[in-house]
Amino acid sequence: MKHKFLIIILFILTSHSALFGQKILINMDLKQTDHLKAYGVAYWILEQGVNVEWLLNYRGGSFMIDNYPEILQILRLRGVSFETVAAAQVTHIYAEIESGNMDVVLLEKAPKIVVYTPQNKQVWDDAVTMALNYAEVPYEKVWDEEVLRGDLEDYDWLHLHHEDFTGQYGKFYASYNNAAWYKEQVAMNEAMAAKLGFVKVSQLKLAVVKKIKAFVHAGGFVFAMCSATDSFDIALAAEGVDIAEAIYDGDPAQRNATAHLNFHQTLAFEKFHLIENPLIYEYSDIDVPSTHNPRPRDPRSDFFDLFVFSAKYDPVPTMLTQNHVSVIKGFMGQTTAFKKDVIKRSVTIMAEKSGSDEVKYIHGNIGKGTFTFYAGHDPEDYQHLVNDPPTQLELHKNSPGYRLILNNILFPAAKKKKRKT
Repeated sequence: MKHKFLIIILFILTSHSALFGQKILINMDLKQTDHLKAYGVAYWILEQGVNVEWLLNYRGGSFMIDNYPEILQILRLRGVSFETVAAAQVTHIYAEIESGNMDVVLLEKAPKIVVYTPQNKQVWDDAVTMALNYAEVPYEKVWDEEVLRGDLEDYDWLHLHHEDFTGQYGKFYASYNNAAWYKEQVAMNEAMAAKLGFVKVSQLKLAVVKKIKAFVHAGGFVFAMCSATDSFDIALAAEGVDIAEAIYDGDPAQRNATAHLNFHQTLAFEKFHLIENPLIYEYSDIDVPSTHNPRPRDPRSDFFDLFVFSAKYDPVPTMLTQNHVSVIKGFMGQTTAFKKDVIKRSVTIMAEKSGSDEVKYIHGNIGKGTFTFYAGHDPEDYQHLVNDPPTQLELHKNSPGYRLILNNILFPAAKKKKRKT
């Protein structure tokens, strides 16, 4: 049924020839009425088999498309601002892009998106899921069983839910071990481990991260936020090392576990030290400032800066940092930021807190694929706490912090446009 629907849509689109020379410009600068839904429209256009030009560094990373009536209609329905531009103006735009730190990247195919998350999690537990829902971008869900079964091969882009891949249940024991939600989380993970033949949850999660790493190596795109970032690498580094104390897995952790970590296996981080006390709400010194001993922070003065890259020679980090502002308000999480000293030299730093050792946004390559880590929990909820109400994205249509999330769903569709000689 879905296949027939797409055929009908494609027929409608192709039966209306684009007005000669005219294009639609979806502006992504300060004049855009709804930046987040604009990404959803761009994704919808790709689903219909129509290419989208991403104009890097031009008016906040605007999109340009051939002028079809159906596209105009969807833009109006979703409240996204746009302009129709005549052939002469299109020529002028291309000339302006050619002469400055800008470029044109062709988006050709909507990537298949999947979110790693337990089925019982609420949508407000994860900023990416909220962003996809608000932008009206379709996605599917997988958890441990599906990952180990090999289902990731069916997808292009994977988001890792706010997760603890070390088998320590977020190290919430000291504060929440008697809470119903915590007991449910432990029981659900232990049941899944037993079902799949693992003695411990930590062993199950290690198998999962290795499978995800293989997915990236084979050409997949992984995006992670908050604790899914550092706990992923910690799990890889700790293969063969018991880092979970008895309150988490029934037997003592290995003493001085940090000394036995293997940083050759990790994606982004190295030379970090574990927080081995099981009652301290923190995994390692990757996270800065420390969650259990945070520096005084004032949301009115907490910001991070986006780096500027060469659009013509570094298109991927340029795509991932497209925005209508260059300074973005900070936000906390179980993993608020990454300590600069433990980031591998091969990793590209894309945003940091000026004058500090805090890095907010990084990107790297593994094999044929890439990973992108974005620290913090919710760009529009400064200090998200357990049981806090969900963020209403209708009130944050132009969120620069959420734009960084949605940049990531489009860049797998990109093909560098050949330059004229």
